[in-house]
Amino acid sequence: MDTSAADPGVKPDVDAVIVGAGFGGLYAIYRLRDRLGLSVQAFEAGSDVGGTWYWNRYPGARCDIESIHYSYSFSDELQQEWEWSERFAAQPEILNYLSHVAHRFDLRSSIRFDTRVTSMEWDDLNSVWVVGTDDGSIVRARWVFSCAGVLSLPKDPGPEFPGLASFRGETLLTGRWPHDPIDFEGKRVGVIGTASSGIQVIQEIAKSAAHLTVFQRTPNYATPLGNRPSDPERTRKVKDNYSRIRTDARNHFAGLDYFRAQPSALSVSPEERRAIFEERYGAGGFSFFLDTFQDVLFDKEANDKAADYIRERIRERVKDPKIADVLSPTDYPYATKRPPLETSYYEIFNRDDVTLVDVKTTPIVAVTERGIRTVDRAFEFDCLVLATGFDAMTGPLLSMNIVGRNGVRLRDEWRDGPRTYLGLAMHGFPNLFVIAGPQSPSALYNFPLAIEDHVDFAAEAIDHLQQRRLAVIEPTSDAQAEWVEHVNELAQCTLLPGTNSWYMGANVPGKPRCCLIYVGGAPAYRQKCAEVAAGGYGGFRLEGESANALT
Repeated sequence: MDTSAADPGVKPDVDAVIVGAGFGGLYAIYRLRDRLGLSVQAFEAGSDVGGTWYWNRYPGARCDIESIHYSYSFSDELQQEWEWSERFAAQPEILNYLSHVAHRFDLRSSIRFDTRVTSMEWDDLNSVWVVGTDDGSIVRARWVFSCAGVLSLPKDPGPEFPGLASFRGETLLTGRWPHDPIDFEGKRVGVIGTASSGIQVIQEIAKSAAHLTVFQRTPNYATPLGNRPSDPERTRKVKDNYSRIRTDARNHFAGLDYFRAQPSALSVSPEERRAIFEERYGAGGFSFFLDTFQDVLFDKEANDKAADYIRERIRERVKDPKIADVLSPTDYPYATKRPPLETSYYEIFNRDDVTLVDVKTTPIVAVTERGIRTVDRAFEFDCLVLATGFDAMTGPLLSMNIVGRNGVRLRDEWRDGPRTYLGLAMHGFPNLFVIAGPQSPSALYNFPLAIEDHVDFAAEAIDHLQQRRLAVIEPTSDAQAEWVEHVNELAQCTLLPGTNSWYMGANVPGKPRCCLIYVGGAPAYRQKCAEVAAGGYGGFRLEGESANALT
């Protein structure tokens, strides 16, 4: 897109373009349009709202954060009127919730569905972003909010599995599941992948498939979800105290209401440590990860105590010791991959109609017309399910072909890994806000609250500029460099860098290996953002009003 001959008299079409209509995009529309009074145009590749929850419709898809927390806090009326049916809502209910939000606040009127953003270029002469879509249209906007999501772009499984296109049966990708129901009754099904999505879909397919074969590439430290119907009495108490609960959650490392974690797994007796592990394991959710001991993610010896306990529980639940060994991780610390939650996952492998294949010892050689061939045998399937993960954090942004000042492509700028300021904005890419972006705490922070924090920060920055008749905000190179160094230094204090995970970008071949998340926790991050705003947006360069501002 050539903007070298831009006309300084050309006005933007809208104040803000918003990419995506999931939790982030919907709140951005509300915050910018209804609270700040800006004109907005949102683009959504799907046919309706939902984002991740629109695409991930596979059987068993469910949130692993409690529904009372995995929801918006910006409207008390919304909090009071919505009723969750389960402790951990399933995909259809979350999608219904987001549809309700869109209807309640008339958000669909600002969204163009079935439209994917394919290009985005900064026009420096006119201080606008020129946004192109897959239908050939162009929209000019002063601001862009990328709400494309952290886990919204599935990895291309083709390069990892030669011959995939030759398979004559049905091939399904968890991250792009068909909208029509899939019947597995009486079918031979192969599933590749045993992380969060894989575990969820395996649990459901096993209920009806004639035979299920699970190809495990990496075993996971899965702990119980502990799902159950919502308790009306607890719901009433939550609604009576939602304001305090939300405040408490924002003051917790991960944006949840856990406050019982002991300082160290090594400072208590073995009996007390085991009692804490037992109680949190049985409590379900992320209690075992976030509410046992504070040093589990930072101290290998402390981590070993948690890992040993989970392996012990796996051995209790799986009858065949050899299968239990295959299902038990031994070569990476607990929680250095996102901890999955499960419901009777391990018991599935006690069944005669379920086969576990350890891909580490018997690698997949190719996908064939009839199924999968490993180094030692061939498997025939009617259906293949690929739970092979996402190009997390950076993938959705790079797919939009973003070009900033002086024709610099974001893909080139990030060739060695992402470089952001606060995980929110990038030097050389003015007026572009990345919601829950790389180098923010988003992946370790309850997403709806993280999204509200980010959108609020960006909206308040825009309001700050408008009140001073300024038009452009951009991080300085120095501030960005300091933030990147800070993020990397914190990561090195944890056990994360030693594990190949999507936290480190290591799940995508050729992707730069670096920590993609801020691990200092939500309270420290929120304090930093508040200090930046209170100081007049220190670390950002603010520029004067352009001649073509919307009136």
